[in-house]
Amino acid sequence: MFTQSRDTNVQKPKKENFYHGILPGLLSHREDWWIRSSVESGEGYSDILIENEEREIGIVMEVKYAKGDDLDAGCETALAQIEEKDYVLLLREDGMKTIHKFGIACFRKHCKVELGKE
Repeated sequence: MFTQSRDTNVQKPKKENFYHGILPGLLSHREDWWIRSSVESGEGYSDILIENEEREIGIVMEVKYAKGDDLDAGCETALAQIEEKDYVLLLREDGMKTIHKFGIACFRKHCKVELGKE
């Protein structure tokens, strides 16, 4: 049973943290994934990095809380940050051959995920 949660009823910077914090838990069921949150890579700290060493696949996720329900802009901002800060650097250094980049935008009960270009 789940009761109503008001976890996102906080200041904007903390709203993004709530959505960011949920994802590692949701993704942790994969035993073949190494999931790291808020890890230093490139010129900053990416929200989530995932590695599947056996398949040499890496995933970088950046989460944004959308302004005024503009989920498209939130995804674009997240993907641009991945590029600008070179968050894929650590994945490359760890030998990942294929890297997927996800920009994730959330606003209240809505979410959009956009796959970035390789």
